[in-house]
Amino acid sequence: MALPPGPREPGFLQLLQFTQRPLPWLDACARRYGDPFTARFFGLGTFVLCAAPDLIKQIFTGDPDLLHAGKANAILEPVVGKTSVLLLDGAPHLRQRRLLLPPLRGERMFAYADLITEITNAAIAAMPRDEPFALHGAMQSITLDVMLRAVFGLEHGARMSELRTKLVTMLEPPPAIVAFLPPRYLDFPLSPYRIFLRRLAAVDRMLHAILAARMASPAAGGSDILSLLLAARDEAGVAMTRDELRDELITMLIAGHETTATALSWTFACLLEHPEVGARLSDELAGAVGGNGKIDADALGSLDYLDAVIKESLRLRPILPDVVRKVQAPMQFAGFAIPAGVSLTPCIHLAHRRPESYPEPLAFRPERFLGGRVDPYAWLPFGGGIRRCLGMAFALYEMKIVVGVMWSRLRMRLARPGPVRVVRRTLTLAPEGGTRVVIEGARRAAA
Repeated sequence: MALPPGPREPGFLQLLQFTQRPLPWLDACARRYGDPFTARFFGLGTFVLCAAPDLIKQIFTGDPDLLHAGKANAILEPVVGKTSVLLLDGAPHLRQRRLLLPPLRGERMFAYADLITEITNAAIAAMPRDEPFALHGAMQSITLDVMLRAVFGLEHGARMSELRTKLVTMLEPPPAIVAFLPPRYLDFPLSPYRIFLRRLAAVDRMLHAILAARMASPAAGGSDILSLLLAARDEAGVAMTRDELRDELITMLIAGHETTATALSWTFACLLEHPEVGARLSDELAGAVGGNGKIDADALGSLDYLDAVIKESLRLRPILPDVVRKVQAPMQFAGFAIPAGVSLTPCIHLAHRRPESYPEPLAFRPERFLGGRVDPYAWLPFGGGIRRCLGMAFALYEMKIVVGVMWSRLRMRLARPGPVRVVRRTLTLAPEGGTRVVIEGARRAAA
């Protein structure tokens, strides 16, 4: 049987639609062609997109030797490097994942509560009052400083400042189409791709210098994630090489910094669009944040509504529209014969808006996530299966502290009445204007 139905436009036009107006295009395809449907993207290949939980479960629980995520992410190699966990499959992927997982486990997050609170309070102090500004920039500042200090173990000083400046420059988003076209179409003088590679090389030089110094004299008992990765050994007693460490650090920076900043920007947009939700969250936070602006890390786990607000924001406004697995041999899927080379693609956006899974799916209702288990095949902002994002626990914990501290301390409003529109920011789905807000005053000042 042929592949599922799908649009017949030339592959470049389909790619252009997906990069420039992804959500309306995905919605229109789902309405017209059903679930699953087939898309063909110029330079990238053929994709079968699906949204039903049973189909997503088949992909996430499928044979990892048959469904490769690493090969599907190959377009990221010039950025994250060939040994990044994102690009590995099979035994190399499992080996790297086992090395990376312990430092990122949920229980380790408590060690970073004070640090994240300190960084958040410093960002609050720097925010303008009574004038519009883009909240996304402030969220980027917070998440980047958390990365530099919690992951790299850097403290304020010339080295941290220099690396921070180079990273901010490197991470300036190029046009969306640049992120999806293979390098062979972009590698020409003065292209955005060449500019990015030069900026990446400058970051690489600093990372390798930091790694060389840390590997020469590792900090005994260091609590930052880099110290833990330096001490990690696989089952054969082998440590990660400097190149492997570099690739994983770049992966964490790109995957953990920009995505978390965007998720925070969306969470505040959703709260400000729905004052009744904000009021209920304020009531819950009242007993968990002290006069010093510090959130009680022990109480954080019991803040069910804060957890629900963040999960509902990630449902309604996922940061990425999909995840991908490349088929390595012919297989049956949803009654169709899928040839090798096709990419099976759980569509996060469509899965999160199925009325069968979420009644009135366009409504922002955190109550959906109170008192019940989250279906991992209907809620997948971090992907799923053995490829679920390793930084999920860290990101959710960081978001809870940042939202908890900021919402308890600041009175804000949107600079213009909502709803805030979705725009493509390279790979991510970001709020238009970076969630422009006005801070009107303080609920509670930090001591």
